[in-house]
Amino acid sequence: MGGFVITEGRLDELVPIENAAMEDRTVIVWDKDDIDALGILKVDVLALGMLSCIRKAFDLLASHHGTRYTLATLPAEDEAVYDMLCRADSLGVFQVESRAQMSFLPRMRPRCFYDLVIEVAIIRPGPIQGDMVHPYLRRRRGEEKVVFPSDALGAVLGKTLGVPLFQEQAMQIAIIGAGFSPEEADRLRRSLATFKKHGNVSEFRGRFLSGMAANGYEGDFAERCFSQIEGFGSYGFPESHAASFALLVYASAWLKCHHPAVFACALLNSQPMGFYAPAQIVRDARAHGVEVRPVDINASYLDNTLEPDGRGGLALRLGFRQIRAMPAEEADWIAAARGNGYADVAAVWRRAGIAPRLLAVLAEADAFAGLGLGRREALWQVRAIAGPAPLPLFAGIEGEGGAEDAVVLPPATLGEEVVADYSALRLTLRVHPMALLRPRLDAAATSTAPARSG
Repeated sequence: MGGFVITEGRLDELVPIENAAMEDRTVIVWDKDDIDALGILKVDVLALGMLSCIRKAFDLLASHHGTRYTLATLPAEDEAVYDMLCRADSLGVFQVESRAQMSFLPRMRPRCFYDLVIEVAIIRPGPIQGDMVHPYLRRRRGEEKVVFPSDALGAVLGKTLGVPLFQEQAMQIAIIGAGFSPEEADRLRRSLATFKKHGNVSEFRGRFLSGMAANGYEGDFAERCFSQIEGFGSYGFPESHAASFALLVYASAWLKCHHPAVFACALLNSQPMGFYAPAQIVRDARAHGVEVRPVDINASYLDNTLEPDGRGGLALRLGFRQIRAMPAEEADWIAAARGNGYADVAAVWRRAGIAPRLLAVLAEADAFAGLGLGRREALWQVRAIAGPAPLPLFAGIEGEGGAEDAVVLPPATLGEEVVADYSALRLTLRVHPMALLRPRLDAAATSTAPARSG
């Protein structure tokens, strides 16, 4: 596979780089507008965690169901998918999982792919500030008549019910309505994001309003058009961008709708991404009928996996990656050395060579529960492994002295277990923390919010 050369040497030897807020990430310090002014080539490569999530989901579908999909071969325009989105059942779904989108989905009620294109583009700071959301919804619901000041602009704004949502529409309004040349319209598009920085809004405003007036458009309409264009300029999407994102919205929604276990597994294996923590992803998967099984020293791998649930479906097995401070290479060693299974904590230490410090991490995550060991019992066995060596005087002597009584550890309360789960795994499969307070809340006659439908 061929490539092309941007510089004579390495980019990191040419451009200034600094550490980003996220671990192991870097950013280029040059300002994008300065680069443009200098005429330096700038290529933006957009990396999306959802692309990795969808690829992992497709791989899981192929391995567990024998069906192979790509973004191009997913069943299109699935009514069940749109029904799910209309209920705002979109936790984890690309671009429509925010609270703002969840609030908008039942009002928008998307029923086709192009509705998703609009959904992606309209819930942005710009369109909201430009007062585009409510006019669009009123026209979509038939509460406001869709009229166009001219057939020419009707051709530009017809797909969006007369509301300009995309950069291409802004440019076409300037060209058709205000008589801008294509070069002027492109300058308008490029400067939309930098009005305040360059202070040239008056130049474009005057040119736009006078051009609209010369072409017979009313002043109020021209003012409204320009304020809308100005409002969404900084955050406006090109239509092609919104369509590309809408494809990922549909793909992730289709996976969540038809294969919730697969989607949750892929989503957890692609963290960090999105709005929601693993605890919320797991809670949502269980609400959709997915059986979620805990981390288990004899069943888990590094990644979260799927296994038969005994009812003809798939259960989600949490992986070692959910445990805080668990290195990936150590998790791989545990799985590789497992063979027919570990019988006790010491077996993991001997066969996988896991240090006592990490054995304690596993015990705190309750990974030995499948061996009949609670957290405290497992930690007690770890302490025995990590304890001091016997003194030389007594080394090798057995049966001497008084026999020690067996240690009986007090059982942990449910609340202690839940707190320990969150400390080690950032989630719990036991009960919601609020369930522990429910008796007190009921006693205080606290009102309960109604459960979400769907």
